[in-house]
Amino acid sequence: MNDWIEVGGTDDIDEDDLLRWDHDGRTFVICNTQRGFFALDGLCTHEEQHLEDGLVIGSVVECPLHQGRFDISTGRALGPPVCVDLKTYPVRVEGGRIFIRI
Repeated sequence: MNDWIEVGGTDDIDEDDLLRWDHDGRTFVICNTQRGFFALDGLCTHEEQHLEDGLVIGSVVECPLHQGRFDISTGRALGPPVCVDLKTYPVRVEGGRIFIRI
């Protein structure tokens, strides 16, 4: 599927925050950072904890369960306990609406 899918409005996510979005049996998180919006898989690769309650710290998202950290723009796992990267997705913002391509 290469179509852009609307996930919400830019006003739905405060800066340095996350929004959970479920689609077609999968969970994603949309991150609002000073560098823009980013989309990643919504479950931590360590113990499949939902990242929606995690923290955005600059360009890093931190899992709420064991504080595993991932680079928001690349999904790269930044150290124990996480060692498997998250998948990232292209994001487009138009007219105050956020779209991702899965």
